[in-house]
Amino acid sequence: MSEIAHLAATIFKRAGKAPRFIVAIAGPPGAGKSTLSAGLHDLLPEGTAEVVPMDGFHYDDVVLERRGLRQRKGAPETFDFAGFEALLKRIRAGEPDIAIPVFDRSMELSRAAAAIIAAETKFILVEGNYLLLDEEPWTRLAPLFDYSIFVDVPRAELERRLLERWHEHGRSDQDARAWIASNDMPNIDRVLARRRPADLVVGGPGLIW
Repeated sequence: MSEIAHLAATIFKRAGKAPRFIVAIAGPPGAGKSTLSAGLHDLLPEGTAEVVPMDGFHYDDVVLERRGLRQRKGAPETFDFAGFEALLKRIRAGEPDIAIPVFDRSMELSRAAAAIIAAETKFILVEGNYLLLDEEPWTRLAPLFDYSIFVDVPRAELERRLLERWHEHGRSDQDARAWIASNDMPNIDRVLARRRPADLVVGGPGLIW
């Protein structure tokens, strides 16, 4: 059994007969959280899982400009935490047909109501950098998760992946390296230095997703 299939089986077993099971998939930028979440979604029983990306709660660039935070996009303070927390509470309460926003990196914009969580959706795979951040107000998220996973990838590999990502989005090599050094790496260091313990840590040199 592959590592990701084993992880899906673990989540399925842990959930038992619970009507809803919320999994936090945390890790630094470039760790592969989105890829892992998508893989788990496809391995869990069809129609039972939905991915909820924290990135849907990015403040728009216009808001960041007004707040002087444009150059720190991706840091904890550049997200609508209150909106994200409210969404997770609605999911926890089992409300029907909850609309969720999804961040479109090609446009650098969040698309509102881009997906729907039905009342019968059992597995909620929440993915984001700061789900386990040991700072207020992010610590308030802890009781909203049933299980937590931290994706741990070597710093050098994160830098390589991010460089590849920014090249794919049209940044020059110089611009990509400057952005990584001034923005992505500080966010990575914050995630790694200020995280609460996870139920499971996956990754390292043998990471397959």
